[in-house]
Amino acid sequence: MIRATVTGKIWSSRRIETMPTGGYLEVETETGTRLIAFDPLGCAPGEAVLITQGSVAAAYFTDRTAAIDALIIGSIDDETPNKSGKGRKS
Repeated sequence: MIRATVTGKIWSSRRIETMPTGGYLEVETETGTRLIAFDPLGCAPGEAVLITQGSVAAAYFTDRTAAIDALIIGSIDDETPNKSGKGRKS
């Protein structure tokens, strides 16, 4: 899984018929990489999220063929600090 922050929404008025309902979001990972992720959860800009990529992301949609390479699978509400006390809060 990849931890990222939503930086914006991507608008698309046309898309292939097999795409499931949801939106596209631009996210930035902790390493500074930006990518477009499919969002079935309704996340908002500034929100911390968990992402999966590749065949795992595509396999989520078992009832249809979806051209998905990055999928938001969770929204991070809070984090528990690790033993050193250096955990982050969203």
